Amino acid sequence: MGRLDGKVAIVTGGGRGIGRATAKLFAAEGAKVAILSLTPANIDAVVADIEAAGGTALGVPCDVSDADQITAAVGMVVEAFGGIDILVNNAFDPSVVMSSVLELSVEKLQRNFDMGPIAYLRMMQACYPYLKASGEGRVINFGSSAGIIAILPYSGYGMAKEAVRALTRTAAREWGADKITVNNMLPVADTWGATAANMPPPTVPLGRYGSPEDDVAPVVLFLASKDAQFITGSSLTPDGGLIIDAAR
Repeated sequence: MGRLDGKVAIVTGGGRGIGRATAKLFAAEGAKVAILSLTPANIDAVVADIEAAGGTALGVPCDVSDADQITAAVGMVVEAFGGIDILVNNAFDPSVVMSSVLELSVEKLQRNFDMGPIAYLRMMQACYPYLKASGEGRVINFGSSAGIIAILPYSGYGMAKEAVRALTRTAAREWGADKITVNNMLPVADTWGATAANMPPPTVPLGRYGSPEDDVAPVVLFLASKDAQFITGSSLTPDGGLIIDAAR
């Protein structure tokens, strides 16, 4: 038996990187997985991989900054799979994450919020009735250490990701009565090919970027599973020790 047998999961940003690794691991553990992404080719590739391994997946093209597309996507998942037990909010726009404070435009900041806490909020609201009906709903939101230790030059991104953490904590307290847990992930992972990009290793105690497949997705699986049923409002940090002793 898999750890997620009988569960239905949505993974936003599921076409690449951590989202892809999470979707594939969830499916391998028995979940029916809906992959939401802007890029149809990426969606198709992940769905094909899952189905080739004997899993069940649904690809849903979706711009999570668009409220109407979120409503439609959640409706498609419920129609196909009958409900929702797990929501992983992972999507973001990598084109707007870097900016100094002096050069940060309101438009770039707004895009970080539209793809971050606003999109996460809308996804959570749309999925809430089904998460509640599940009786053991799980929400896993992706924050970032950029909001905790002020990584430069990620000013707007860090602001938006700290708002995600605030949303997570508030929802955890509010939705606890509905047996829905809401937690954060703060990973440090190689999602772009650090070697190919000639990136130096991060300054973390473990001396390397994390692997989406081996280091991050298993922690998301833990939060989605019964093993984490008594954890809510927390931020888990598969980050190689980057924010040791930082204010959490």
